[in-house]
Amino acid sequence: MEFNVFLEQLPKIKNLPLPGLSAHAKMVPPLRRRDLEHMTVPEQAKRAGVMALCYPNESGNTMLLLILRKTYKGVHANQIGFPGGKVEMDDRHIQDTALRETFEEVGVPVNEIRLVRELSDVYIPPSNFLVTPFLGWCAAEPRFIIQESEVEALVKVPLTEFLAVESVQERELSTSYANTMKVPAFILQDHVVWGATAMMLSEIRDLWFRAQ
Repeated sequence: MEFNVFLEQLPKIKNLPLPGLSAHAKMVPPLRRRDLEHMTVPEQAKRAGVMALCYPNESGNTMLLLILRKTYKGVHANQIGFPGGKVEMDDRHIQDTALRETFEEVGVPVNEIRLVRELSDVYIPPSNFLVTPFLGWCAAEPRFIIQESEVEALVKVPLTEFLAVESVQERELSTSYANTMKVPAFILQDHVVWGATAMMLSEIRDLWFRAQ
């Protein structure tokens, strides 16, 4: 998809009501959907902000940036996600967290990112994080510099691949609530993207199609 086509849709996307739960529920197993509908976020939940960043590649096609996290002892190790992380004391707003962490993890300066809008929060019970995603874009392909202690690799996804019907499939995975379970997931650049990141992607996808 040409980047100017992407930019033309942003004013509509910015003003649409967020689908929230209805979009998130598409990317959780059926037996988990009722839990999702009745989930309450603990007051002591930790806060995090992440960035869904789009940009044009050298051919002028729209790309969406994901990252492969390093392998470490933690809930989100070696998973595909968005650049982002937990709130720190100096962050004035959750969007500052997402912007700061994007710079720290993939080297994109804050002043190069134009925010479109804040998206719906996603609560992640295993890590007790309440994550706020943001949709943003850069006018040109950034000069990425990865934070090697956190990021294993960049996953650059053509927007057309993300929006394609065949990008949503079902995979049998081990999860925090079952050893093996069929889970809806995005298959992007040969990576299986599921869980909280898939829920956030689902909302972006829904907003895109509602804007058409």
